[in-house]
Amino acid sequence: MRAALTVFNKIGFLRENKTAFTGFVILSFFIFIATFAPFITPYDPWKHGKPFFPPSWEHLLGTNDVGQDIFSELIHSTKISLFVGFFAAFVSMVVGTLIGLISGYSRGKLDEIMMGFTDVFLLIPGLPLMIVLAAYLSPSIWNIIFVIGILWWTTTARVVRSRVLQVREMAFVETCRALGASDMYILFRHVLPNTLHVIFAKFVLTVAGAMLAEASLSFLGLGDPMQKSWGTMLHYAFSRGGFINNMWWWYLPPGICIALSVLGFVLLGYALEKQQRFLS
Repeated sequence: MRAALTVFNKIGFLRENKTAFTGFVILSFFIFIATFAPFITPYDPWKHGKPFFPPSWEHLLGTNDVGQDIFSELIHSTKISLFVGFFAAFVSMVVGTLIGLISGYSRGKLDEIMMGFTDVFLLIPGLPLMIVLAAYLSPSIWNIIFVIGILWWTTTARVVRSRVLQVREMAFVETCRALGASDMYILFRHVLPNTLHVIFAKFVLTVAGAMLAEASLSFLGLGDPMQKSWGTMLHYAFSRGGFINNMWWWYLPPGICIALSVLGFVLLGYALEKQQRFLS
């Protein structure tokens, strides 16, 4: 995070853009919590105790139906929720970037085939298919990452392709072709670096979507039962009496964390999209 902050300061991005700065602060807070979760949690989030204990100085957010400390659960879940969001977005970014690069640079029949393939995926309802795949596959964090990653690459591919179509016509690319440089060299040495700012902005927004998708799947009971995430906390709060008994200290904190973290990614992502000229 310090390296990222240094880069942004050099271009004056965070100083000049309050939206980006707000998103960066929110994300820095959650990343700090996720990184130092083992040292912050007052109790073992898996340890059982007195169930349905209300909030107190001993248990700041009370305990759940099996006596686990909810505050410790909340902190521990930060790591899993962010991990799934980042990793699933990384998978979709890699797939979408490769398809967008090759399609936009090659043009012709290959471009038509790859964009036709992308359009087919765009027509498929994302969330229902994710639910079906997550239910069919064994419950696992890695399966959720795989399901989200292979279904969320389409918009990245289209955005990258649009940028590549612009870059491939620039003078320095034409000069490289005239000097006899290979297409692979031009693509990864010149075109890709001039597309990274678009990819990064899209990646930040994709993380937000991936976190919402993970929370949705986990809330429906399709998450990994061996891992704790904010979506899993909401699932157990709903299925084990937290909502019915109005135990707000059980279901409200993870919901607020999901909303704030997604808000942070969205603020930073949209600010990056508007300020892409600073990242060129």
